[in-house]
Amino acid sequence: MTDAIDLPSPGFSCGLDATLRVIAGKWKPLIIYFLVKGPNRYGALKRAVRGVSDKVLIQQLKELEADGIVTRHDYREVPPRVDYTLTPLGRGLAAALAPLCEWGSANMAAVTRLLEERARWQAVPPAPQSDPAPAADG
Repeated sequence: MTDAIDLPSPGFSCGLDATLRVIAGKWKPLIIYFLVKGPNRYGALKRAVRGVSDKVLIQQLKELEADGIVTRHDYREVPPRVDYTLTPLGRGLAAALAPLCEWGSANMAAVTRLLEERARWQAVPPAPQSDPAPAADG
């Protein structure tokens, strides 16, 4: 690990910090994952990234484009046709995310079980607190 003092770029505590700032957002790693095999249109990404709203998907695609991770190609056709593809920087980031995908695949059953246990634990209401015994008047 590198100390913050040794870093050439101020503002990041380490390389992981720089990476996390680029992929910050619940859906960005999945967007990158679904672009690895090649260009995808917005509708295909929307179907692939289950649970994301249109507003958030558009916002995160714009952020990834601004960060140089994806390129948006507008074909200027009617009906409109736009697709997104990874840039060379984005392909490098996708390669760095690949081990996380492998870990998730290898541990999916355990993670599913742990998340179910967490959901049960969080759903249990706290036990009622018993009132302390009233002080005896004396």
